[in-house]
Amino acid sequence: MTKFTQQQIIDTMAQSGLVPLFTHADATLAQEVIDAAYKGGVRVFEFTNRLPNSFEVFQSVLKYFEKYPDLMLGIGTVMDAATTRRFIDAGAHFIISPILKPEMAAVCREHNMLWIPGCATLTEIVTAKELGAGVIKVFPGSVLGPGFVSAITPVVPGLKLMITGGVEPTEANISAWLKAGATCVGLGSQLFTKEIIAEKNWAQLEKQVAAALKIIRDIRKT
Repeated sequence: MTKFTQQQIIDTMAQSGLVPLFTHADATLAQEVIDAAYKGGVRVFEFTNRLPNSFEVFQSVLKYFEKYPDLMLGIGTVMDAATTRRFIDAGAHFIISPILKPEMAAVCREHNMLWIPGCATLTEIVTAKELGAGVIKVFPGSVLGPGFVSAITPVVPGLKLMITGGVEPTEANISAWLKAGATCVGLGSQLFTKEIIAEKNWAQLEKQVAAALKIIRDIRKT
C-alpha cells in the first residue's frame, strides 16, 4: 500500500483545492463513485465514517484503490482516539474529524498521521494548530461563512483551512471561500447528488468533478 507523507497530502489538497467527501453502505458503489471522481481529476478523497459498516466498506475501498498509487484516501467523521487508531491501522492516509478532540491529536502524532480537526472558533483553530493539525477543517462552513475565514487568516498566518459543510460547486461560492483564504473546499452531497447515485450516472459524476476542479483552476488564475 502506498504511503504518503503529511506534506505530500497537504500539498495535493492545496494544489487541487478540492476534497470530495462521500459515504455509502455498498462497497461496490463506493468504489464506482471514487473511480469516477478519480477519472475527473481528484487525487485526495475523504470517505466518511457515518454508517454501521463504514469500517468494512473503507477497508474494501482501500484495497480496491491500490490500483491508483497516487490516490490519497482519508477517513472522515472520526470522533475519538480508539476509532482514530482503528482506521490508521486499517491503512487510512489521513484522519478528519468534525470536532477538536486532543486525544485524537496524540494518536495521530504517534503515527505521524495527518490530522484534520473540525473547528468553528479562533480559539479552537489556534488550539488545533498547537496540537499539530497540519490542516484545519472549518465546519460548518455554511454557518461561519467566508467572512469568518477572511477575518482570522491575518491573525494566524500560515493556516491551511479546508472548508466543509454547505459548500456549493459554483464559481461564486467556491471563489468566495478561496479568495477569503481557504486552502481547499470539501464537497459532498452537492457533488454526489441523489440523482447521480440513484441512476449510477458515473459519466455525469466524472464531468461534474472535472467542472468543479476547472472552476478552482480558473478562479486561481484571476
